[in-house]
Amino acid sequence: MRDLALGLRLAVGGGRMSGAALLRLAMTAFGIALAVAVLLPAAAVQHLTGAQAERKAAIAQVTEPRAGVAPLLTYNWYPSVGDDFVKVTAVAATGPGSPVPPGLTRLPAPGELAVSPELAAKLAAPGGGSLKAQLPGQVAGQISRDGVSGAGDLAAFYGVPAAQIEAEGARGNKVYAFGKPYTGLGLSAAVLAIILPIAAVLLLPLLIFVTTASRMGAAQRERRLAALRLIGLDSRQVKRVAAAESLVGAVIGLVAGIGFFAVLRTFVADILPFGLRIVPEDFVPDWPLVVVIVLLVPGLAVGSAMFGLRRTIVEPLGVVRQGKPMRRRMWWRWALTATGVLLLAASLALGRETSDTTAGMALATGSVFLLVGVAALLPWLVERLVERLHGGPPSWQLAIRRLQLDSGTASRVVSGLVVVLAGTILVQGVLTSLTGGVEQQVSPDSVAAAPVRVQTTTTHQAEAAERAASAAGVTGTHPATNIMVQSGRESTYGVVGDCVALEVAADIGGCADGDVFYVVPSRGGTAPAGTVQLRSFLHDSEADGPEWTVPGGVKVVPSATTAAEGTLFVTPGALGGLTVPASSVALYVSGTGDPQALTDNVARAVNALAWNATVSKSSYLDDFHAQDQRMVENFRSVLITAALFVLAVAAMSLLMLSIEQISERRRPLAALSAAGVPIGVLARGALWQTAVPVVVGVVLAIAAGLGLTAPILSLADRPMIVDVPVLLALAGTTVAAVLLVTGLTMPLLRQATRLDTLRSE
Repeated sequence: MRDLALGLRLAVGGGRMSGAALLRLAMTAFGIALAVAVLLPAAAVQHLTGAQAERKAAIAQVTEPRAGVAPLLTYNWYPSVGDDFVKVTAVAATGPGSPVPPGLTRLPAPGELAVSPELAAKLAAPGGGSLKAQLPGQVAGQISRDGVSGAGDLAAFYGVPAAQIEAEGARGNKVYAFGKPYTGLGLSAAVLAIILPIAAVLLLPLLIFVTTASRMGAAQRERRLAALRLIGLDSRQVKRVAAAESLVGAVIGLVAGIGFFAVLRTFVADILPFGLRIVPEDFVPDWPLVVVIVLLVPGLAVGSAMFGLRRTIVEPLGVVRQGKPMRRRMWWRWALTATGVLLLAASLALGRETSDTTAGMALATGSVFLLVGVAALLPWLVERLVERLHGGPPSWQLAIRRLQLDSGTASRVVSGLVVVLAGTILVQGVLTSLTGGVEQQVSPDSVAAAPVRVQTTTTHQAEAAERAASAAGVTGTHPATNIMVQSGRESTYGVVGDCVALEVAADIGGCADGDVFYVVPSRGGTAPAGTVQLRSFLHDSEADGPEWTVPGGVKVVPSATTAAEGTLFVTPGALGGLTVPASSVALYVSGTGDPQALTDNVARAVNALAWNATVSKSSYLDDFHAQDQRMVENFRSVLITAALFVLAVAAMSLLMLSIEQISERRRPLAALSAAGVPIGVLARGALWQTAVPVVVGVVLAIAAGLGLTAPILSLADRPMIVDVPVLLALAGTTVAAVLLVTGLTMPLLRQATRLDTLRSE
């Protein structure tokens, strides 16, 4: 205990070195606090998703009949406004004992709405009028937290008469109870293929930062330990003192990291990207993982400090280092990298011959092995490179000679930067390749003629048209009926409507009643000809209709949107008086004024029809594309932010290393300056000393990032697109980090090269 107490005193004391000791303590505590603040949220993800999955199981509908239970009739549909999709469940009791959904004290009466907390907040927010226009009935209550799986759920229960749901037949559900057994949360191979590499990218640099911070001030520590040997402590006591000295910063960092996490929990729901919302009470790490983190992170700091003494013999009269470090063993470094490469290659073969799950597991494991492998390979590569470099200007020779004596510390720090770059290149490459080959879906310019679309059926078409026509600003309605055209064994999707409706649905050019148009698919195809049979297209079920002879002179038009490819567009005059079978109908509404205001007016007019008339903008393709683009851009922004954060951590590690090296070598640097070596030469030497491992690391990171991207895109069957500007930007960021680190160490270098540094006591 006395040895431990002495180590604790040395950690915060040290006479004239108290400033350096305080800096070492602060950096060690900061590094560990940062690692704990990242690890604790990662440990809370399992509990968060498990709590959401458990609530989801508790509100699941049980449709198996139960004796003596009057079932609850339900029907689901999903109205939308922009990026928001709301799950609306129509409910109707069939008896006094019908089950009540969790989160409700009673069933809403016909015409009443019970909404989730997030939906209530959006309805009350500015701009909530458009969302309210899409919902039928009046809000009469709120669903408690027990009735939603997540804080961001947009859900509502709508009370209707039982006959309204019974009219839907098999499309409605009979619910006899709520709640199914919770079977636990399993992660799919696809999710693991994403999570594991990201975890490696985020955690490895932080762990490297912790070890670097733990070894800061190693030279001063070793001299203090030598002084302790001089006053009578044996080698075991010295090691206990060193462990206790490192433990102080570890404990302070651990407490600070836990404090950071506690603060984060209070506002985590407001900082998540993509509009995600969570319940802060769910954001709690599992206790076994907390125990592991509490023991592992300080243990890593203490172990790193002790491991740094492995080649140092602390003697009573000084510190003896065991000469030049031995050549690094290469077999285990190449083994890690080769294992990753083999697993990635196996994922390609497994993806073609076996299940996607096996291929995904091989891909996830191989990605982690390769990332760890390149991080371990970098010190060996730098060591072999600097052994073969000779000559050059004085600043270059100073840097290379220093790297020849000890390149491991700088290379270990740069290893974290390599992992970040490789992971960032991987995700950027996947995003660019997956989105680069997708053509933008553009709605026809004629959408402006009828900007509102009401999806209904032939049964409710007349009522929907009448209600829509009564809305303010509406000048006309144009129905387009969806059908199937059967020619032998070939089926073609068809639309029957007037010219306004057809021109809004597809870019068909000029139109007159009696025309027939066929949009050629990008892969090629021909229009139906001769006698065909019209079939209904309603709720994924089909029924035979009348036969029809396709007139000659079908106008073939190129495809402008994927949604219209291979579609036959028919005007009513071309049918010769045939009655179209009952089917789904898109009712396009023309009007004046702002399209969003017109959409809201039409939605309010038809919302009494509930799911039988859903309203959206006619330019829904543009909306979906814009939404996808926003998601991709948001993901890219989050990725860049995370990468810059970890790059900043790696740059901080480089800065700590540079400060440590200048502090340790202040007397040789002062001697060089006294001998006439300009300060500029010493500064350039420090720059090259940091730049050489960074340049090797950037090249290795680009190779690893592209190597990880290729098998993922091969499994996705997408071509690989290399975003050269992004690669150059990432490489430029690392160069800027090196220059910044060098610039920040200049004041310390100038101080270390002062002549009074050579004074001896």
